[in-house]
Amino acid sequence: MPLVTTKEMFEKAYKGGYAIGAFNVNNMEIVQGITEACAEEKAPVILQVSKGARAYANHNYLVKLVEAAIACNPDLPIALHLDHGPDFETCKSCIDGGFTSVMIDASSKPFEENIEITKRVVEYAHEHGVVVEAELGTLAGVEDDVKVSAEDSSYTRPEEVAEFVEKTGCDSLAIAIGTSHGAYKFKPGTNPQLRFDVLHECEKMIPGFPIVLHGSSSVPQEYLEEIRKYGGQFRTTYGVPVEEIVEAIKYGVRKVNIDTDIRLAMTAAIRKYFVENPEAFDPRAYLKAARAASVEMCKSRYIAFGCEGQASKIKPLPLSEMALLYSEGVLRQKVND
Repeated sequence: MPLVTTKEMFEKAYKGGYAIGAFNVNNMEIVQGITEACAEEKAPVILQVSKGARAYANHNYLVKLVEAAIACNPDLPIALHLDHGPDFETCKSCIDGGFTSVMIDASSKPFEENIEITKRVVEYAHEHGVVVEAELGTLAGVEDDVKVSAEDSSYTRPEEVAEFVEKTGCDSLAIAIGTSHGAYKFKPGTNPQLRFDVLHECEKMIPGFPIVLHGSSSVPQEYLEEIRKYGGQFRTTYGVPVEEIVEAIKYGVRKVNIDTDIRLAMTAAIRKYFVENPEAFDPRAYLKAARAASVEMCKSRYIAFGCEGQASKIKPLPLSEMALLYSEGVLRQKVND
């Protein structure tokens, strides 16, 4: 199966009442861990690449790693997505370079400017059969070059979402309801809780339209304990409870972004390996342990999000055919028909 877009993934997810896991990739072991878990659970997946990942590993290496994953797992629906594209040029580079989905993140801009930037990306992407994720509202936290303080974060305004989707033509929308980028999401003594009222109102405004949650890692405490046990220093912090993500899926969330949890699982496994094998120096050995840890973490998320066993139901269209359907207006989302 070739790389797919998220268009049919989200349509099937809406009908089935589940969400697709979207996992950030940076190297071979992460790609292998995610897709091995997919194969075991027969789940569709979105492999996403940030600006930082492209700078670290190089665009061409990452694309070829994903192509290798497809060759090894020909029955899995896999989308290659740009996470937090900062500008038109970055999105264009990824569209031209083999990605099937891009995110343009102009959420820090004024509303009208966000629409203008997003619409430009959408027009170019759709000409090439590629789908576009956009964002309204700003999440707190740190992810590569995306750094937003709690004071500067803002919840999505439900009254703006229908106009935004209509004017931009985007294919999915990331909203801000209290999730946060990075590991340090919630301080001790706080009660992590999503703004389901905002989510409910957004869903009412754009019924049937895919909603995306960024910053959705749960920061499992067992990983933090393992890291500390084997010499790491990690101050107390909490992530988004998995049960709250599961609740959000009931109200239109069809893509859930996970990055930090993979990093924590792999870090804990590597630290443990070095303590138990103090003479070790072969990267294949400790990265194998890290990869195994990432497999188990990803499997647990596929099951929680309800997308296990859904891979065989997705029959992708070629990008050329997607581009034709976009040009004919067949795939344009109608809001508030």
